[in-house]
Amino acid sequence: MENIYYPRQAKLKNIKEETPNIKTYRFKLDKKLKFKAGQFMQVTVPGVGEAPFTPSSAPGDVSEMEISIMKTGKVTDKLHDEAKVGDTLALRGPFGKGYPIDKFKGKEVLVVGGGVGLAPLRSLIYALFDRLEKVKKVHICYGAKSPADQCFKDEYREWENKEKVSVNITIDKPHPEWKGDVGLVTSLLEKDYLNKMKVDIANSYVVSCGPEVMLKFVTFKLLDVGFKPEQIYLSMNRRMNCGVGKCARCNIGPYYLCKDGPDMCYADIKDYPNVFG
Repeated sequence: MENIYYPRQAKLKNIKEETPNIKTYRFKLDKKLKFKAGQFMQVTVPGVGEAPFTPSSAPGDVSEMEISIMKTGKVTDKLHDEAKVGDTLALRGPFGKGYPIDKFKGKEVLVVGGGVGLAPLRSLIYALFDRLEKVKKVHICYGAKSPADQCFKDEYREWENKEKVSVNITIDKPHPEWKGDVGLVTSLLEKDYLNKMKVDIANSYVVSCGPEVMLKFVTFKLLDVGFKPEQIYLSMNRRMNCGVGKCARCNIGPYYLCKDGPDMCYADIKDYPNVFG
């Protein structure tokens, strides 16, 4: 059995700037690695430390992996400021259970992301595209502060051109370069907007990822328009350190996000006081 604590070498093959503070790093792995959409990796920067990130590339048995990272702290600052193509870093994982894709068979899937939260969801989106014949529809709803803050913006046209897929993008405030929807991502979840998208609420699952304050209000809005807690999955990528439920930093009630999640059904966690931080 492979030692989960032992970092494996990964060479930086490409670095793409998504927004002023988010970059996508493409790693060439020393050997193939199998991961599911929603599982996370620990990225090690030698001499600095490690931090957890969910791959943003297509899942499977892969020799290369993309991870999209926002500049937010010591490890991410080092990556953004100094990492370059050809550098060798290290990865541990994958950890966690990943998204419950088998549950989505025959259902509509509403994917709701905010900011860099679209990164883990991108992996899910690719997984859903690989099995479009098994789901009824895929609705992608994404919110960012401004056009400059949108991740993967060069892919939206390709996504919405797929059969059974709709893409709905909003920005927080009006901008001269933006002709689309304006408002927080929760505005895309209003009853009238869902009706316009022809979302069958009773026959849907929702997966959401973003800042905790966004997850909180997205969840409340979903409940308000008629979704049940059992239909809502939240990607709660926070405070995960060891990856295997030993450090007790990422718990919600009796659950450890690193091994029981990080993608949690709201029905399982809704009654605990620390759901949203």
